[in-house]
Amino acid sequence: MTQKSLHANPSKNRTPRHRAREFALQGLYQWLLNNEDGGAIEANIRQAHGFDKADAAHFDALLYGTIREAAALREELAPLIDRPMAQLSPVEHVALLIGAYELKNHLEIPYRVVINEAVELTKSFGGIDGHKYVNGVLDKLAAKVRSVEIGAAKRS
Repeated sequence: MTQKSLHANPSKNRTPRHRAREFALQGLYQWLLNNEDGGAIEANIRQAHGFDKADAAHFDALLYGTIREAAALREELAPLIDRPMAQLSPVEHVALLIGAYELKNHLEIPYRVVINEAVELTKSFGGIDGHKYVNGVLDKLAAKVRSVEIGAAKRS
């Protein structure tokens, strides 16, 4: 991760849910690179500075849900990306998994919020233009999995 490390102070003026996403991204980054167990990752991250200000339930949902559904999420994302997932930067890979997981499993969160949050995570932790890539891919996925919501938003 380029701009913030695992134990970096969470961004100020962030919602508990955004902080949960930041910590989930960091945990899933560990999982992706080191193939660590979710329980070990969770225990480590819960000790990180600022975790007490995160939405712990949402963090758990993102960490464990994304790990559990990673293969299916990658299959869903594969036709929307221009290269194999393994060739994406780890931050883009994980941000796409988190965004895909939320688009599919957290319908109570508006699709625009899901995409914006994944873009913000990529801006904070990723390379220079990675956020543009994440935005484009998740926009395509949202059109597929949230078509009713997107259609309603366009009509209003």
